[in-house]
Amino acid sequence: MTTTAPARPAAGRSRRPSGRRAARWPAWRAFLLLTLPMVAGLFVFKYVAIGWGFLLSFNDARGTIALGDWTGLDNYRQLLGDPSFTRSLVTILLFTLFIVPVTFALSLGLAVLVNRLRRGRALFRTTFFIPAAVSYVVGALVWKMSLFSGTPSGVANSLAYLLGHDDAIGWVATVDPPLYWIVLVTVRLWLQTGFYMILFLAGIQQIPAQLYEAARVDGAESESRLFRHITWPMLRNTSVAVVLLLIINAFQAFDEFYNILASNLSGLSRADGRTPLIYLFQTALGEQNYGAGSAGAFVVTMLIVVFTLLQGRFAGFGRTAEEEGR
Repeated sequence: MTTTAPARPAAGRSRRPSGRRAARWPAWRAFLLLTLPMVAGLFVFKYVAIGWGFLLSFNDARGTIALGDWTGLDNYRQLLGDPSFTRSLVTILLFTLFIVPVTFALSLGLAVLVNRLRRGRALFRTTFFIPAAVSYVVGALVWKMSLFSGTPSGVANSLAYLLGHDDAIGWVATVDPPLYWIVLVTVRLWLQTGFYMILFLAGIQQIPAQLYEAARVDGAESESRLFRHITWPMLRNTSVAVVLLLIINAFQAFDEFYNILASNLSGLSRADGRTPLIYLFQTALGEQNYGAGSAGAFVVTMLIVVFTLLQGRFAGFGRTAEEEGR
């Protein structure tokens, strides 16, 4: 019985490179081909735009976005000296101080209640989350034209009739008392509570069940004690993230304020519902004063940064376990 030796490659013929080496450069080319357009667009339309806006804030740019008429800090001085702008800052601060804790409490409470359900959890989770997919513009128009329309057939006025109120209430048009705030606050709560409820629900479901079992063995039977000693401490990181997102979203309030009060900002001069973004929108696009508009944008950005740093300070971000135990 004879065996044949395997054929050897002919002398002088080069071996093929390994698959990893052969695919290295094509993979890099594909990576660059896919990412370069996105990176270039991000750089041009975001970072270059931010830098150009920062330079515009030091220019007297009226009706143009060209640089050249440098005025230093004049735009910032005029902006901070304008009573309308400072009043808009006070408005958004008060709105933030109210809407952040209320949304936080509602979303956390809903998350705890939905997590305790044994049946229908997915149904309630989806039901509460659906408003988060609705546009703020659509939600504001539904609130203004249907729920709080001011007509006798409106939902809010129909409920008022059931409670014994005889006359139709102009919810958006009433300044004294400022009933338009009910419309603004309720639409914001309806639009965003479900989203933050999902974040809290995800955090609760990450808590090990053994902690609750051990607490019950130690005598903590009531749900309030379990929440106070286990659920709430374990949700610290989620709570900090939710508060941060709520503060940023509150300072960026524009859509519902503009669409609900759009027909009343000029007619109802006493309506104190103009946010900084509405003021900057009217300054930059209405008056074509791009220098003052850019300055105001950076003032609002600095306020968001300051509130974020203060929140991180109070929440203990960056501290070690030893520093927190002191």
